Amino acid sequence: MDINEDVVRHLTELRRRLLIVSACFLVSMCGGLYLSPRILKYIKSSSAAASVEWNVFSFTDGLFIYLRCAFLLAILFSLPVLLYQTWAFVRPGLTSKEAKGTLAYVPFSFFLFLGGVSFSYFLVFPMMLRFMMQMNHTIGATETYGIDKYFVFLFSVVFPLGVAFEMPLVMLFLTRLGLLTPERLKTSRKYAYVGLAVVGACISPPDFVSHLSVTVPLLLLFEISAFLSNRFARRQAASGYPYRSPDPGPA
Repeated sequence: MDINEDVVRHLTELRRRLLIVSACFLVSMCGGLYLSPRILKYIKSSSAAASVEWNVFSFTDGLFIYLRCAFLLAILFSLPVLLYQTWAFVRPGLTSKEAKGTLAYVPFSFFLFLGGVSFSYFLVFPMMLRFMMQMNHTIGATETYGIDKYFVFLFSVVFPLGVAFEMPLVMLFLTRLGLLTPERLKTSRKYAYVGLAVVGACISPPDFVSHLSVTVPLLLLFEISAFLSNRFARRQAASGYPYRSPDPGPA
């Protein structure tokens, strides 16, 4: 096949899959707009927000909160579709065994992200909120919290940890590409520990218990990721990887 024809075929396929993801995002966005009032009421009734009086300081605050909530829900529900369409696009360049193995990344990636969001929302965020409110009380400040600032603070805590929980899949992917080896992992472990401790300090309040509650899970997640990466690397070496013969044919 001519190179130009091959490029056009791949671009057409990519455009088709992007349209599928975009359509899913728009449908999820509409669903998010419908569900936003119920979700916001649930957040307001939670123990973390029960003692916080939400205020608006402009006519558009409520509208932007609705849109932000719907947008984040659309991202959450579009993520599995995006991952699957990405896998389907690169499927022709994978062997049958690789295709089957990497397809498992799609649901695991979604559930890891959901687990990180749940962990940060139900455990980390309430501790941070209580700490910040106690700090405001110690300086004698009158608490008047804007709903927009509340949700900006909430999302800045929840979603970074959701992304951090993708660490096992990222390390497995780098191992599959040959960019991460057991030797490199062993020499970089101490630097990873320092980096994760810094990340935990940036996310958590500056008290010792809260810092440990964030940093220890991140370190455990790194060790689990390192174990899976080392095990996968040994299996690669035993099977003669990286040589492989891609399967021809359509997705």
